[in-house]
Amino acid sequence: MQSLIQLEKITKTYKIGTIEVHALRGVDLSIQPNEYISIMGPSGSGKSTLMNIIGCLDSPTSGSYFLEDELVSTMDDDKLAEVRNRKIGFVFQTFNLLPRASALHNVELPLIYSGIHANKRKVIAEEALEKVNLSDRKNHRPNELSGGQKQRVAIARALVNNPSLILADEPTGNLDSTTGKEIMSVFDDLHKAGNTIILVTHEKEVAQHANRIVHILDGNVAEDIQVKKP
Repeated sequence: MQSLIQLEKITKTYKIGTIEVHALRGVDLSIQPNEYISIMGPSGSGKSTLMNIIGCLDSPTSGSYFLEDELVSTMDDDKLAEVRNRKIGFVFQTFNLLPRASALHNVELPLIYSGIHANKRKVIAEEALEKVNLSDRKNHRPNELSGGQKQRVAIARALVNNPSLILADEPTGNLDSTTGKEIMSVFDDLHKAGNTIILVTHEKEVAQHANRIVHILDGNVAEDIQVKKP
């Protein structure tokens, strides 16, 4: 099977004054279509840097990153922006919703950047909200929604362009435990529907929803294990 993501000897070095910080030290990682993966690691381990590179939010210092056989690691900023919009759906801990826009308009945003006509945008956005059981809140603004509902809007927004990959960064971090479980059940359903999901988390209970857990330590893959489901 062709890999969705192939990372080969990925390094990332930051310069802070005269000091070099080696955030990633030659990471090799292969991810297949429809995998459900958690990336874990302590603060400073490199997991956030790895997430940023996979999400095309940052470029590696060296090494090769292939996404659906496209060499991402050498793309310019315009091409990276296109890949982020077309192939990757982002879900963040802080939701990142426009406060004055309705849930429906927030979900439509990636489609606007893709140049989709307004009438078609509305239909696609409504379908995405339906997938996360939030159709009845489509005209509500973020300040009229609970934390869990805001995250559902963010997940719907991540789905609208039918991306190759959903990348979620601490998606339950701002939620209480009950709401967090509800949000994780949404991700479980999305995976069952065929979506590829990469989940960055420090919570073991959240990570266990995935089928595979990749532990990052000191800029390297320390452990890559399959999760045994009951």
